Amino acid sequence: MSNPTGVTASATPDIAAPPYRWRWAALFVILAAEVMDLLDAMVTNIAAPTMRADLGGTAATIQWMGAAYTLSMAVGLITGGRLGDIFGRRRMFLIGAAGFTLGSLLCAVAQSPEMLIGARVIQGLFGSVMLPQGLGMIKEMFPPKEMQAAFGMFGPIMGLSAVGGPILAGWLVEADYFGTGWRMIFLINLPLGLAALLAGMRFLPESRSPHPLRLDIPGVLLASLGGFLVIYPLVQGREHDWPAWAFVMLAASVAVFALFGWFEARRSRSGGDPLIVPSLFRKRAFTGGLLTGTVFFSGMAGFMLVFNLYTQTGLGYSTLKAGLSMVPWSAGMIVGFGIAQAVQKFGRKVLHGGTLIMTLGVLGVLVTLNVAGMHVTPWQLTPALVVTGIGMGLLMAPFFDIVLAGVEQHETGSASGTLTAVQQLGNAFGVALLGTIFFDVLGKIPTPGTFDHGMKITLWVVAGMLVATFAVAFLLPKQAREEAESVAA
Repeated sequence: MSNPTGVTASATPDIAAPPYRWRWAALFVILAAEVMDLLDAMVTNIAAPTMRADLGGTAATIQWMGAAYTLSMAVGLITGGRLGDIFGRRRMFLIGAAGFTLGSLLCAVAQSPEMLIGARVIQGLFGSVMLPQGLGMIKEMFPPKEMQAAFGMFGPIMGLSAVGGPILAGWLVEADYFGTGWRMIFLINLPLGLAALLAGMRFLPESRSPHPLRLDIPGVLLASLGGFLVIYPLVQGREHDWPAWAFVMLAASVAVFALFGWFEARRSRSGGDPLIVPSLFRKRAFTGGLLTGTVFFSGMAGFMLVFNLYTQTGLGYSTLKAGLSMVPWSAGMIVGFGIAQAVQKFGRKVLHGGTLIMTLGVLGVLVTLNVAGMHVTPWQLTPALVVTGIGMGLLMAPFFDIVLAGVEQHETGSASGTLTAVQQLGNAFGVALLGTIFFDVLGKIPTPGTFDHGMKITLWVVAGMLVATFAVAFLLPKQAREEAESVAA
């Protein structure tokens, strides 16, 4: 039977796809969920010193505020899309949105560092259930001729969130509405989450895969354990003067990830549904992308945490001033995305060029700090941060296209989920690693001199990670279509 609206029929035959006029309303519901995630991933970097001053805790508390969210989301994302395939994407989106909103409320009322970190884990887990459902629903709601326009909305929204997130966090903390202080950065999610729930029930279509894969619970548990065994000793080991158990846990993580790989391959050979399709690792673009993404996202997440700690606790910036200091970076990233669209035909060269520009920007920040010292102003940091942002935009724009281009149809869900999860895991690893380096330089009694030295050491490490990103990126094909054509052949 023909479909005059052009909406692809739902995979569930007894539930009709929404009328044409609902498509864009449904898209904005999905975008609202993306905004909540982007803001919550960013605002704690700005507000972390204030949160720690209010709740107490050690330096590791600041690292866990970000790492707990990204690590739990990384683990959940691997299987979050599969839950939608099995139980229905609309249903899982609504469950995820409700849980994320509840997690935000728990963050806002937290009375201890432990409660806040636990609430961040809840946010991350339910966020990983909510976010993957949007892709499947967009593909079902929009015909091919409108698909590009629908996905094109994500770029501007991400750009606005990147610019507005730090400013919003700083403004809300400074404004101290109703005496809430930092808690308002989580309370603002309550009306957003409730609106997403109500609008989702009204506008989102129900759909699920006609042939859903089964859940790989042992795989999820092994991946979770491996990630925890890496992050926990990196964050807590420094505070205990690097005891033997920290190194034992790191070594055990290697064994757990090896066991995970063996289990997934065995599950695939026996006809099961592995969490990660083993054939992906025989593809040059995918394996190279995992390595490149891990190194790059680790460096960027760690740098953003340390930079915000340095500006507030070292330079004495207010939260709003610290948030405004990050705007040049975000604005540069938007410019970089725009430039990348004009030069996308150069493929991997764009990514390499972005990496070099980012490295120059990071070194520019280092030079600025050497010249201006502890009296550096946001205006003095602006040129180097703009350059860094432009490089980041150029690097990220072609990255996912190149990595995923050679993935076959039946591997797409596993590949995209794994790549996004690795991005989040890299974020958690970077926060743990670079945060530990920074706090280790600060020592037990920080001084202006140790803050300056710690920031400079961190910048050198970030520059080194960008150089490593440049080298590892040679594993990627020169063009996205190069890998795709080799697969087709």
